[in-house]
Amino acid sequence: MKKYFLIVFILTSSVLFYSCKDAITGSAAANVPPNTRLFLYPDSDISKQPSRLKVHWWGDDPDGLIVGYYFSWDGANWSFTSKNDSLFALQIGANDTSYIFRVAAADNGGNFSYDAQIIRGGINFGPEPFIDANGNGVYDAGEKYYDIGLVDPTPAELKFPIKNSPPVLDLDSVTVIPAQSFPVITLKWNASDADGDASISAIRIVLNDTSASSSIVNLGGGTRLVTLRANNFASATTSADILIDGAEFNIFPQKLNGLKLDDFNKVYIQAEDISGARTPWIEIPGAGKTWFVRKPKGNFLIVDDYATNDAAADFYMQKFNSLRSGALNGKYDILQISGTKPPLFNYDFLLTLKLYKTVFWYTDFNPSLTIATGNVNRYLDAGGKIMFSMQFPRTPIPDILTLKEFLPVDSLSRLISSISGNSDIFVDNTIPENAGFPALKTSSSIIGVFGTYPSSAGRGVYKHNSMPGYAGFISNRKDLFFMSLPLHRLDGGDANVSALLEKILFDEFGLIP
Repeated sequence: MKKYFLIVFILTSSVLFYSCKDAITGSAAANVPPNTRLFLYPDSDISKQPSRLKVHWWGDDPDGLIVGYYFSWDGANWSFTSKNDSLFALQIGANDTSYIFRVAAADNGGNFSYDAQIIRGGINFGPEPFIDANGNGVYDAGEKYYDIGLVDPTPAELKFPIKNSPPVLDLDSVTVIPAQSFPVITLKWNASDADGDASISAIRIVLNDTSASSSIVNLGGGTRLVTLRANNFASATTSADILIDGAEFNIFPQKLNGLKLDDFNKVYIQAEDISGARTPWIEIPGAGKTWFVRKPKGNFLIVDDYATNDAAADFYMQKFNSLRSGALNGKYDILQISGTKPPLFNYDFLLTLKLYKTVFWYTDFNPSLTIATGNVNRYLDAGGKIMFSMQFPRTPIPDILTLKEFLPVDSLSRLISSISGNSDIFVDNTIPENAGFPALKTSSSIIGVFGTYPSSAGRGVYKHNSMPGYAGFISNRKDLFFMSLPLHRLDGGDANVSALLEKILFDEFGLIP
């Protein structure tokens, strides 16, 4: 029995052996090119697409693997990617337009060597893509490359009708236009575009007349805030500098013409995109509205930081009108800043101060310290000169670090009367003469008195006998005078406030009306 099985095994093995020696007949199957499909996801409606769209594609190869895809927007220039999708930003023309996107899958049936040129089906796809490890821009031996075999001879294609979305422009709510202003005004707006904010090519701005095309200024498309400032007042109509983001170091090269002084004005703003599509003109301060632009009367500005309703304003106007035989009469302006400031006030305030050589700033117990800390030294550094009659809050007492931001002081002391327990100076108290300054006398009681100790950058000139520190001091540069008492309550006795104002403004500051 065992012998029988051995014979069968030998015969079977012989048949198999001779069968394996038979030659393979016929030809090897040719490599079949891949197929490509593409689609939009999730929106299948391509009747109108925005200028930014995401396209997806895939490929299948019946006898191999897909190594990547070639795609083109013009049918001539092809790019390679191993990904199955991409986000494209399409250039918008003057009108709605169409693009044809083509994509062709490539399989792995390459020739196992790097090819400097891939031509398939009469299309030149360029050199085989590779990983440029050394960054020299050319293929070097050993660098990884995609060994391209066949490429889909009928690339998948899809026509994309691209609809231009016009920009949108509106005035930002922080832009508050007063009924009247000096020739300094800050404007802020919002602008956007569904095709991407970068497609906004220009912000167009003009004063008073949109039909005056030569007066329209095209700002950069990214501009969202400007300050308009005029400083030439020789004629009734002038031009304004355009300060981008309100910055004096970033003034637009072209001026905005047509600003009417001592007259009513309007600003028009419009956004334009790269296709030439424009928003309607926005009218500032509003449709059918204007605002009055005041021409500076001279070199002197009064900053009224007095919120309570008393005779302070009338007092100072009477004094300034009579100084040096009326030298300032009709040659100064008043800027009221007490209370709530509009959101963009800080942009305008410093530039308004700079329209004048000299400033007189008077306050009640609630001075605008934040405004002072951010602007006074910058005004002085620009060559301005400023005189203060500033009272401090009784509670909370201002921080000395805040005061040092705009005053040359080392410390602050509060007067506490041993008689009343209050920090008051009563009527007919003399603030004695010092260093050639006229003596002053209280014409009414002053409550909440503080004394200051000037730093080495200033010297004290007024000191009450019972008062710690100084009531008044002048800077060594003679560009700042500070009085911690209200001058309109120091005109008793010989009524020397006029003499003090003349000494500071004309003699120390050199004011020329």
